Amino acid sequence: MKGLYYDLHIHSCLSPCGDDDMTPANIVGMAAVKGLDVIALTDHNSCKNCPAALIHGKNYGVTVIPGMELTTAEEVHVVCLFPSLPDAMAFDSYIYEHILPIQNKEDIFGKQQIMNEEDEVTGTVERLLISATDISFDNVFGLVAYYHGTAYPAHIDKTTTSLLSNLGFVPPDSTFRCAEIHDFRHLHQIRREHPYFLDCRMISSSDAHYLPDIHEAEYQIYPSGREAADVVAYLHAPPGEGDA
Repeated sequence: MKGLYYDLHIHSCLSPCGDDDMTPANIVGMAAVKGLDVIALTDHNSCKNCPAALIHGKNYGVTVIPGMELTTAEEVHVVCLFPSLPDAMAFDSYIYEHILPIQNKEDIFGKQQIMNEEDEVTGTVERLLISATDISFDNVFGLVAYYHGTAYPAHIDKTTTSLLSNLGFVPPDSTFRCAEIHDFRHLHQIRREHPYFLDCRMISSSDAHYLPDIHEAEYQIYPSGREAADVVAYLHAPPGEGDA
């Protein structure tokens, strides 16, 4: 299998904490410049900039996976990735009704801009996307699977909004077999303190909110193909040879 250079956790200007320069075209263009094969657009609790990003992915030859960084009721961040845009947008519609009904204040939290393929603002999102949802961590994985996607805990080594920082442990009935670590230097300590991760595929993505922070072509994954469905299937399966 040919390895694919990846960054599977990137925010656009739809996330209120994302820079205004993080437009779909700029994100995919930067990924192409950096030599990435596959990226995922994962805004907070929304997939609404994924349609434009997928168009640019085809133009640049970069596989773009439609996704979301969901915030659970416990304020744990979970990366959710989907094999197709219709699956992602159906999930987006469901999640919007489960975000806490707090209105965004642009002067405090930032803009939440929806962009088209021309990088034109076509609308904004009213509810504050960095709010928690009413969906528990335990229920996320079955819910995402219903929409044909895969989900895994984000940046487990961060001191805020991660599974280990917020819950302090891995729930004993957990079924995820992939996890994101922000810094691979923390991997051995994490596995030593939480043996569950010994059986997990570990990946590292940027969680970029600014264009320069998108990963360089450093880490690789080894799916059977380079389509979004291939990558989602790979991340959903138990780890095998060639994984971290």
